Amino acid sequence: MGYRRSDGSVGVRNEVAVLAAMDNINPVVRSICKLAPRALPITMIAGRGQFGQDNVQTQRTIIGLGKNPNLAAVLVVSLEPTSAGLLAGAIAACGKPVRTVTVQECGGSLNTACAGARIAAEMLIDASQQVREECDLSSLMLAVECGGTDTTSGLAANPILGMVADQVIEAGGTVLISEVSELLGAEHILAARAVNPKVAKKILDVINNVEAEAKRRGVDIRGANPVPDNIRGGITTLEEKSLGGMVKAGTKTIMDVLDYAAAPSVPGLYIMDTPAPACESLTGLAAAGCQLCVFTTGVGNSIGHPVLPCIKITANPKTVVYFADNIDLSVEKVLRGEESMTEAAARLYDDMLKVASGKMVRAEVLEQIENANTKIQPTV
Repeated sequence: MGYRRSDGSVGVRNEVAVLAAMDNINPVVRSICKLAPRALPITMIAGRGQFGQDNVQTQRTIIGLGKNPNLAAVLVVSLEPTSAGLLAGAIAACGKPVRTVTVQECGGSLNTACAGARIAAEMLIDASQQVREECDLSSLMLAVECGGTDTTSGLAANPILGMVADQVIEAGGTVLISEVSELLGAEHILAARAVNPKVAKKILDVINNVEAEAKRRGVDIRGANPVPDNIRGGITTLEEKSLGGMVKAGTKTIMDVLDYAAAPSVPGLYIMDTPAPACESLTGLAAAGCQLCVFTTGVGNSIGHPVLPCIKITANPKTVVYFADNIDLSVEKVLRGEESMTEAAARLYDDMLKVASGKMVRAEVLEQIENANTKIQPTV
């Protein structure tokens, strides 16, 4: 049950977003949402002093977040009118209501906060009148993510998620896997699943480029990964981590490699070029249009995203207990032989449909959410 948008996409949430055009406007965005607390603040990193592909990526991210089907309406907040108008126009192309306020036009931050809150309040009232309707699974773009990986992730949580990812694609939906640095060592296996040789080369290139960039900075990424929490969880090598991580995307053909925050053109399985840290990765996935994320964790990771509900799943029996406040679904019984992977995947699939129909995840309830867009170059 989702919210059908005018462009044919479907939202699993119906939020009104107050979206910053740049980082120096983040305090105003937060002030607006204090006055209209049902609105969703989305703050940004940078947004000024950026050039070339760095600026292109930031603008694509902001516009993509605004277009995400989980947002019913968007208020773009900027320092000045030019940037606000450009962003608002691009977001409005998808058919949703978009308004702007700027600090320079309103005459300071207080006036902007009041004006923005009034607009957000009206948007919230309008959005509240929209109703869910039954939608096909082909409308779903699912993000698959992991964080705090341990031995149980590769043995159970990730392959179970992979089974669900296959089901989504078989139903005509789309799945995005990211964090390319955590696919290092498995690139040849992924390339063999590419839809054509061109995509196979893109897979090899995007993963190898991560290692090359790390070496350029004087870092041996194979020596620095797995990270300490992975090692504490029993992961011994980068290849072990990568092979266990890739299975969360299932077994289907890989259609393409996407730039950060870029939307896929047709349904199927995609790799997105994002950093490994979850906040930046989730932001890119949300900007691509993903409406829902299943996020596996071994030793524990609590973060979610403002636009993208994240279902936290673990197979670690200790994490189920000490991290209980942040775990949505446990599949620990699989490792004890008390449940098959097929049965656990069926439970995850059912829970995914419930969340898509409105059930809240713990990251939403506890407001463990953050937006953090990725930069390519230093700000000038």
